Amino acid sequence: MGDDLTMDERECARTPMQWTNEPRGGFSRAERPVRPVISDAVYGYQKVNVAQQRREPESLLNWTERRIRMRKECPELGWGDYTVLRVDVPEVLAIRYDFRGVSMLTLHNFSSRRQSFAVDPRTDNGGRLVDVFDENHSRSESGTHEVTLPPYGARWYRVGAPDNALNRTSF
Repeated sequence: MGDDLTMDERECARTPMQWTNEPRGGFSRAERPVRPVISDAVYGYQKVNVAQQRREPESLLNWTERRIRMRKECPELGWGDYTVLRVDVPEVLAIRYDFRGVSMLTLHNFSSRRQSFAVDPRTDNGGRLVDVFDENHSRSESGTHEVTLPPYGARWYRVGAPDNALNRTSF
């Protein structure tokens, strides 16, 4: 969504949610809503709205929903201990999360340039990294993986198996 820069201070970002391409973005049936809806050619409710974003597989809404769902499916991210791993590229953050005998590796590129680097998850089954969002899996006999991230890109890997649920130790 866009902002209404004609409004004062933080009010410019406090505009009604754009649910549909219907009048007033589907937010209200009132003829004069308390807050104006964004109606410009680029960010207006006619072009940017929840209904339209849900239909677009690559939309920001669907991207965010996939990340939230995966985060909920990976208890090691919320409950596990974490270790920041050293990589030879300062713009990349590598973190391994460990919980009940399973591990997850997250890699984030904070630069506007593509970054290539080597990372060793330093676990017993670190020879296999399974990307949880697409097919960028990695195998390594030595345990050190060569990874390339796009600008501002990220990868989340399960370490050792596609689904570590069966590997969890009992409670």
